[in-house]
Amino acid sequence: MADVIDKYVSIVPDVRQKRLQRENFNVFFHYGLNTFTGKEWGDGKVDPSVFDPDRQNTDQWVKTAKDAGAYGVILTCKHHDGFCLWPTSTTSYNISATPYKNGKGDVVKEVSESCAKYGMKFGVYLSPWDRNHPAYSTPAYNDVYCTQLTELLSNYGDVFCVWMDGACGAYMDGKEKQEYDWDRYFALIRKLAPNACISNCGPDVRWVGNEGGFARESEWNVVPKFAYDIQTIEDNSQKADDGKFAEKGADVVFSDLGSRKFLSRYDNFIWYPAEVDVSVRPGWFYHKSQDNMVRSLDSLLRIYYTSVGGNSLLLLNFPPDRHGLIHENDVKLAKELGKHIDDSRKQLLEIKEIKAPLAEKGHDPACMTEDLYDKKTGDPLSYYTPAEENGIYSIEIRLSEKKKVNRVRIAENTAFSQRIEKFEIYADNGRKLKKVYEGSTVGYNRICVFPKAVLTDKLTLVISKCRKKPYIEFLGLYEDNGVVIRKPRFFRLKQFIHERSYKWFIEKENKKYCKK
Repeated sequence: MADVIDKYVSIVPDVRQKRLQRENFNVFFHYGLNTFTGKEWGDGKVDPSVFDPDRQNTDQWVKTAKDAGAYGVILTCKHHDGFCLWPTSTTSYNISATPYKNGKGDVVKEVSESCAKYGMKFGVYLSPWDRNHPAYSTPAYNDVYCTQLTELLSNYGDVFCVWMDGACGAYMDGKEKQEYDWDRYFALIRKLAPNACISNCGPDVRWVGNEGGFARESEWNVVPKFAYDIQTIEDNSQKADDGKFAEKGADVVFSDLGSRKFLSRYDNFIWYPAEVDVSVRPGWFYHKSQDNMVRSLDSLLRIYYTSVGGNSLLLLNFPPDRHGLIHENDVKLAKELGKHIDDSRKQLLEIKEIKAPLAEKGHDPACMTEDLYDKKTGDPLSYYTPAEENGIYSIEIRLSEKKKVNRVRIAENTAFSQRIEKFEIYADNGRKLKKVYEGSTVGYNRICVFPKAVLTDKLTLVISKCRKKPYIEFLGLYEDNGVVIRKPRFFRLKQFIHERSYKWFIEKENKKYCKK
């Protein structure tokens, strides 16, 4: 067993992944012909002349993302209809065929420049599925796609993420299934944008398994090495523009991807963090009929605290409207979310004393109170780890006076992998220690929101199960901000049903790829 655990903890993130997990919240912009036709999936036959925003302002888009508390944005440079938001050489079905700026516009350039202006990172979404290009469903299409990648990664400055949708609906147009040359795509991205993470269908970030904003309760970064391009994307993503997407809810593929029991069946492992992608509206593209259907702040907070606060990345969609602006209702929500995040960070309480098992030299318990890291490598500047390996690790935190506390943030130093498997938090209410939270995984970020705030001056973190000894870079207590996380009643049932439904697929793909 010791050898197996050594293997698990030998799996660590690369620099790209560490930086992205630090900056764990980004914004999606779904924008294109669908914005003007009211569709979710275009068929590649719409006349580009319908694309005619009269007040487009990408500064407003990016400022909205920044106000929401995000670190970067990702633009749908080409969705499934094949329409390109930049003047590409690969097809005439692009922005130059529209009335926008008399055919001289370039939305990709505008968004990238707005990102530079506001200090935000810029990322590109480029759908491999193309319902317009005549080469699609032939080997020649891989050349087309690589040329489009080359244009996007060579002409628009630094790109922090390339988001590759796995949808492949050639059958809808009576065509043969396109064989995507994933290895070629990945190699090209690594060459042209070596610092960019490849997300969704890629080696750096995996899809969480649903488009409803639901993260797993136990999210592991160390998972079996299965095919990057096969993550049940086609089965679980939106399939058609039939109005049913908004009713879809959660389709979590499998609730456990990283426990000891699950990993014991496989030989090869990778560091593969999950990303939760979800829209602030029922659809991904703008629809006027949904102006009063924008999510509430409470809904977004549930998503934020269970994704960013649950060892996952968050990609939140704000779709620009037909004027080329983010709608005022969406802007209002973005500001509310950003204010909440900013205010909550300021509620970090000053720790008077912290006690823990004898530390390894240079990594004392006080190191957990510092939240600083190297911007280049993503590694923390300090961390705590005990000198010896034990079965249970108890860490006591004292405040100078009693405060009303409703959450604790814990972060592992993932340069030593992800290790904590089970933990509890106890609060001293003056009479006894009361358990206020229990959890499993921590990873790069766990925000433990209590069911009810507690008035206390002492909390104790007990790590009751760990892969060897823990490496903790941050442990913080926060004053009550009134947040209560409620999970929808249907979630557990949906999770159970889909876990059974897709178990055969997961095991088939892992058997296929993990034993090589």
